[in-house]
Amino acid sequence: MTRKQLIILLVLVAVLGVAGLVLLRREAASWKAADTAAGRKLLPDFPVNDVAHLLIRQGTNELNLVKQDDLWRVRQRGGYPADYAKISEALIKISELKIVQTEQVGPSQLGRLELLPPGPGSNTATLVEFRDKNDKVISGLLLGKKQMRNASGRSAMEDFGEPGWPVGRFVAVAGTTGTVAVLSDTLANLEPKPEQWLNKNFFKVEKPRMVSVTYAEATNSWTLSRETETGEWKLADARADEKLDNAKATSATGGLGWPSFLDVLPADTPLARVGLDQPTVATIKTFDDFTYTLKIGAKTNDSYHLTVTVTADIPKERSPGKDEKPEDKERLDKEFKDRVAKLEDKLAQEKKLGGWIYRVSTWTFDSLLKKRVELLAEKKDEPKPAGAGQAQNTGQPDAQKN
Repeated sequence: MTRKQLIILLVLVAVLGVAGLVLLRREAASWKAADTAAGRKLLPDFPVNDVAHLLIRQGTNELNLVKQDDLWRVRQRGGYPADYAKISEALIKISELKIVQTEQVGPSQLGRLELLPPGPGSNTATLVEFRDKNDKVISGLLLGKKQMRNASGRSAMEDFGEPGWPVGRFVAVAGTTGTVAVLSDTLANLEPKPEQWLNKNFFKVEKPRMVSVTYAEATNSWTLSRETETGEWKLADARADEKLDNAKATSATGGLGWPSFLDVLPADTPLARVGLDQPTVATIKTFDDFTYTLKIGAKTNDSYHLTVTVTADIPKERSPGKDEKPEDKERLDKEFKDRVAKLEDKLAQEKKLGGWIYRVSTWTFDSLLKKRVELLAEKKDEPKPAGAGQAQNTGQPDAQKN
């Protein structure tokens, strides 16, 4: 090797060394910046208590949860009460979100991360916006693609679409550009589905003493009653050939202890559209003197639509027992007062259910909507008398014999 070649080689080594040092410093600076971002809150000083309007928009679907008169309501369901616990949980979670890492992303990469501006197009973000009582925007998030991991522990994108499970999400703070955060939470519950945000508290029938179902065809109608809370059910106006199957009666009357609903419609919904123009009517009376009137439409796929009206005759005064002792009066009066307060609170809550049309699952009400014949015990075949069906010997000559 000549001296000239050696000099050129040394110069090249020096250049490469300097370039490597520059890249190393840049990479170190990048990691340092990432380390600085990691662990920080996504929305520092997020004012949870100031939020009075939560908007979620995905494509053409939009959800508005609005606080009115200190009560959260679902605007897309005519102002029906929302699930406060779920909203509160969501807001607290947002305030505590921490960044796992950040990435600098150019406009051309937003589609890949499903963070294009919200709208009806493809690869667009889900907008989650927080507003105050004056409907002024406090802050907002753009929710993008969920980060997936597969069995190998690598990103599903790195394995060319190999199936995986969600472990995080790409998110951008609304109003910012260039920086995308990766979270360890998928925020899967933040969807514009009104039915998922409803307050699902429903009526609860306790200690029924009378249940009747009235059909358009009278022969299908029935009424059951019992004398005590644990007594057997009796079928009203039972004919001699009708015997009630008590297991079927218990099933028909027991499903209303914990009913639930799937969705709610405004009261001005056309009744014929949900089968309530000619409803089946169920009436339930309890030992606490509550009366529930349910108007139920025809079955549609896996659900019914119904309305519910609740009334009650709650006693205002206690009648002393025949042999009541004076020393027991104070205790009994307090027990009576507590019971009345509990019943009045139950009535107040359940009366609010009036004025709405509920969509309920069939499994809750199928057992109640039995026809009269379906509540009866199956008739056993009576044993035939001995020799039945055989020709009797009358002593007369067989007409077929010659």
